Amino acid sequence: MDRAVSNLPSKPPNIVWISTHDINPDLGCYQGVWPGAEYAVTPNLDRLAAEGARYDNAFASAPVCAPARSAIMTGCFPTAIGTMHMRTKAVPPPYIRLLPEYFRQAGYYCTNNWFTDFQVATPPTVFDECSSTAHWRNRPDRETPFFAAFHGMTTHESRIYHADDAFAEATRNVPPEARHHPDDAPLPPYYPDTPVFRRAWARYSDLITEMDHWVGGLLDQLEEDGLSESTMVVFWSDHGRGMPRAKRWPNEAGLREPLIVRWPGVIRPGTVRTELVHTMDLAPTMLTASGLPVPEHMHGNALFDGDGQFGEEPNRFVFAGRDRMDESEDTSRTVRDSRYRYIRHYHPDRSGMEHLRYTDPLPTWIEFRDLACREAGQLELGLEPDLLTDLQRSVVAARRPAEELYDVAADPHETVNLAGRPEHESDLQRLRLALRDWQEEYGDLGLQPEADLIEQWRPGGRGRLTEEPEVSLNAEGWLVARCTTDGASIGWTLDPPSSDVPRRSPLDEMTGAPENDGRRWNLYTGPFHAPEGTEVWVRAWRLGFEPSPEAGTIFTRP
Repeated sequence: MDRAVSNLPSKPPNIVWISTHDINPDLGCYQGVWPGAEYAVTPNLDRLAAEGARYDNAFASAPVCAPARSAIMTGCFPTAIGTMHMRTKAVPPPYIRLLPEYFRQAGYYCTNNWFTDFQVATPPTVFDECSSTAHWRNRPDRETPFFAAFHGMTTHESRIYHADDAFAEATRNVPPEARHHPDDAPLPPYYPDTPVFRRAWARYSDLITEMDHWVGGLLDQLEEDGLSESTMVVFWSDHGRGMPRAKRWPNEAGLREPLIVRWPGVIRPGTVRTELVHTMDLAPTMLTASGLPVPEHMHGNALFDGDGQFGEEPNRFVFAGRDRMDESEDTSRTVRDSRYRYIRHYHPDRSGMEHLRYTDPLPTWIEFRDLACREAGQLELGLEPDLLTDLQRSVVAARRPAEELYDVAADPHETVNLAGRPEHESDLQRLRLALRDWQEEYGDLGLQPEADLIEQWRPGGRGRLTEEPEVSLNAEGWLVARCTTDGASIGWTLDPPSSDVPRRSPLDEMTGAPENDGRRWNLYTGPFHAPEGTEVWVRAWRLGFEPSPEAGTIFTRP
């Protein structure tokens, strides 16, 4: 079957994304850059960094999974497109697309293995394959360039707290000599120095070593396929570590990420980049590096171009926000420059460690609350509490300051709040203004009541329907399709509908994985010839809308 002509440059790079969950730059290659990184055992990622570029100041746009991933996959701030709450099914503006669709439109073979969680239902037009078996090796033509994403779950916070047998299985590739001993755990000062926290940190690090083994396997597969030299590999985490005052907190530990890029022959081995970057910048960077246009609506900035030339200062500031976390209602915004982090809490009367059904049973959360409870018992006896430091007590406190300011260069663990100190008034004012300007420039939907936002998206609780595509043959006998719904993408398939469609799992529903209807949907990129007598089904999807009805017709060449 004839397909639309590719608009790729002559030798576009293959792209492999390798992402993990819930880690800071706790990798050996970040020793001396990130506190405690020397504890890590990560030979494969250390080698990857040595062979490419290590970014020392990369930050998520939100300190929790789904909002952070939405920014990476759209190139837009979650607060600007409505994807800031954890979790939601947003209706972003009609011009928003998920990144792989741009590559697929350009002729790339696009796969995702397998996690999505982009805050929208993922249309089947985005990936050629999205499953636990999706792989560049499945592409029909060995010469076709590919965008292959692998999203590992090994380091997710839930794994830290597995039962012993389950944890041993989850870290089965970590040899005894690579295990991390709790006594050596480099606990930050905001954690109580207890066996619970030392065990959690050691387990967190063992999971990183297990993840590193998985990364090594993917790199070996590229080598086996003779693709290492022609493939750009990008490694990133969605946000910070899965412990209190990290994941879900708009602090350094909630937002600071590892980011490594290897591109043989283009990016010089051993490159170290210190500029401020959002992981959101990955979307425009991948397009620019591949010679593809960057949509004007993307908020991110390209970090380098197709010749490996780096932008010296793509971001003067980096921004992020914390919004609803499951049933926990909250709103915080933060801005970071090269030295200071400023945080604005819109609800200072609420604890940063609000009750969450998901996290409350986790041992580190229990430990914090138990120590706070025991300190209350000391007060009952007229004693001075001494089980937590003031810094540790602030993590679980019922209230927090309306504003926080930290000199991260001098105080990487953010232990001393400088807001209110006269000598830092100019820094406070400067970052306040930067945050205000950012909100005014891009908008901040997180400041609206969520109920109002949902009513705008789905009036009366009903999702809007994508219009059925209009399909016809032109004078040359080419199949032409269009959809009148603004922002819709059109897909077509030769596979007939089936009544034997497997039920979606609750996780797939929650994370917005593509519907598995047993059919391969091609992205419509322009008119094409269908073989004589072929029945072609055509459907349209608009992010946040219900998909269109199918249009199926037998087409015969005139």
